[in-house]
Amino acid sequence: MKQRPQVVIDTNLVLSALVFSGGRLTPLRLAWQTHRVQPLVSPATAAELIRALSYPKFKLTSAEQEELLADYLPYCKTVRIPTPPPPTSTCRDVFDVPFLELAIAGKADALVTGDKDLLCLDGSLACPILTADQFFNAIGIAHLPP
Repeated sequence: MKQRPQVVIDTNLVLSALVFSGGRLTPLRLAWQTHRVQPLVSPATAAELIRALSYPKFKLTSAEQEELLADYLPYCKTVRIPTPPPPTSTCRDVFDVPFLELAIAGKADALVTGDKDLLCLDGSLACPILTADQFFNAIGIAHLPP
C-alpha cells in the first residue's frame, strides 16, 4: 500500500475511534492524526457521521460532538460524488452505498469497515475492502488487543 494511503473509513469505525479514546481503534485515530493515512469523505458520509454523533446512546453535548468532528474532518479530503454516481455492486444495505461510491469516486486505496454487508463485497471494487485489523497489518500499524 502507498506511503499515505487514501482510505474510506465507515462511520462505525470512525465513531469508535473518536468516542472510545484508548479503545482498540485508537491506532486508526492516530493514523489520521499523524498523516499516515488520508481519510476520504463525501457530503453524504460526513452527514452520516454528524447524525450518528447525535445519537442519544453516546450522550454527547453539542460542544463534545463539535470537538470530535474537529478531530476528524480537518484530516479528511472531501470528494464530490459525480451525478450520476458511479455504478456500484449491489449491496444488501442501501445505507452502505455512499461508502462504495466514495471509494470509487475518490480512487481509494482501501475501504475500511467492520460491516459484513460491505466486507462480503471485497473483490468487487478496484480497492480492497478490509477490516480494521487487516488494514493495520497492511500499513504496518500495531493495533491494540480487543
